[in-house]
Amino acid sequence: MSDRIYSHRDLIVYQKSFAAGKRVFELSQTFPREEMYSLTDQVRRSSRSVSANIAEAWRKRRYQKHFCSTLNIAEAEAAETQVWIEYASAHGYIDDETASKASAYYEEILRMIVKMIHGSSNWCDLKSREAGKAGREGVRESESRYGIAHESPVIDQYALLSPSPDLPDSPSSAAESKDA
Repeated sequence: MSDRIYSHRDLIVYQKSFAAGKRVFELSQTFPREEMYSLTDQVRRSSRSVSANIAEAWRKRRYQKHFCSTLNIAEAEAAETQVWIEYASAHGYIDDETASKASAYYEEILRMIVKMIHGSSNWCDLKSREAGKAGREGVRESESRYGIAHESPVIDQYALLSPSPDLPDSPSSAAESKDA
């Protein structure tokens, strides 16, 4: 199923990371007051940063290196959130089952982000490369340059994000190699 992506809000990985950030906020409301400026703030900041960096990466997709770099930040923030969740569980602020579910949910988000990075050419705006083949337009503007159809690519997210064999540096393949 292919859908036109009008904004970062249409991305499945953004929707999942936003929902996860909201849930982390709800869970952190029960943390003790003495954790307010350490664990509580850190887990809230990192969980919210995942979706914020995905949104930023989407707006930078015209530049593949920027897109990947910003997604790398989102990946790091998702992994950091997992660590804070582990600390919350270790201190008894959330139960082990909730922590395990939250960590697994972030593992899915991490897998999607890594897959986007490795398949970045499928996500980035390739118009500029096609324009280069047709000849340079220079810096002149025309009204057609503001057309929304050109800014909203059709991307089959389900195919690009579908489960597949793990990539070499994906979080789940690293965990499997430790188990072996």
